[in-house]
Amino acid sequence: MPIVESPTLDTVFFDYDRKPLSRHPMTCFAIYGKGGIGKSTTAANVALALAQSGKRVMLIGCDPKADSTALLRGNDKIETVLSLLRTRHKSQLHLEEMVTQGKGGVLCVEAGGPRPGVGCAGRGIIAAFEALKAQDAFNVYRPDVVIFDVLGDVVCGGFAMPIRDGWAKNVFIVTSGENMAIHAAANIAVAVDTYAERGYARLGGLILNCRDVPREVEKVEELASDLKTQIVGRLPRSEVVQTADELRLTVLEHAPHSEMAEHYRTLAKALLDACATPDNQAKSNTFTF
Repeated sequence: MPIVESPTLDTVFFDYDRKPLSRHPMTCFAIYGKGGIGKSTTAANVALALAQSGKRVMLIGCDPKADSTALLRGNDKIETVLSLLRTRHKSQLHLEEMVTQGKGGVLCVEAGGPRPGVGCAGRGIIAAFEALKAQDAFNVYRPDVVIFDVLGDVVCGGFAMPIRDGWAKNVFIVTSGENMAIHAAANIAVAVDTYAERGYARLGGLILNCRDVPREVEKVEELASDLKTQIVGRLPRSEVVQTADELRLTVLEHAPHSEMAEHYRTLAKALLDACATPDNQAKSNTFTF
């Protein structure tokens, strides 16, 4: 069966310009960070914390490794939207093929990426968003919160998709005090600022995922000051996180009464609070479909 190519970039923009048939308000935010910084672990624990607090949550993995939702599936990876689109048009896909329920009722989606050495990784994000919208996923599942977990080593057009078209009104960047993490965070912030000028998104703040390097807190505080933003949460380095990862569990499952689990719950609340701050309400902290 021939491979079905995704629409051109111009077509993508026209698709998003069309007025939706129905509108469902959601709080949408993206978590960006360089590879290996712990953004997917953070996103999974935050998603589960919000679900356990009574929110209906959808986590959309926008990393070519397609491992954003693994902890919520017992490391059982789900088929990516891009892999489904290799054989069928987006109009032929069924929602239950793209959206899988994970632990705590979190709705899991993985955009996916191309085979190594072939194509642009950002294409998977664009294709996944088109397919979800074509099947009216957000009005069918009606999530309260949508979290985009996005690789931030290179913020090209594809990886900027959640913010460039207004899907994620708020962007949070996971960083440590390591030089490469700070460099990546600064680059991501520049990309966010580009789209903030058009009213699409804003930098909601930094998430400090500690690696215990020298002057870590001071360096990240300096970065926050330079970016004119805040540190919305601090996650201490903890063996509990490493043990939970090895067991293919979130911290909230492995050690629900631990100090680290409480840090994730506190961060989850802080992220929602940051999305609802008055200056951001002027830009609308929800997106509708």
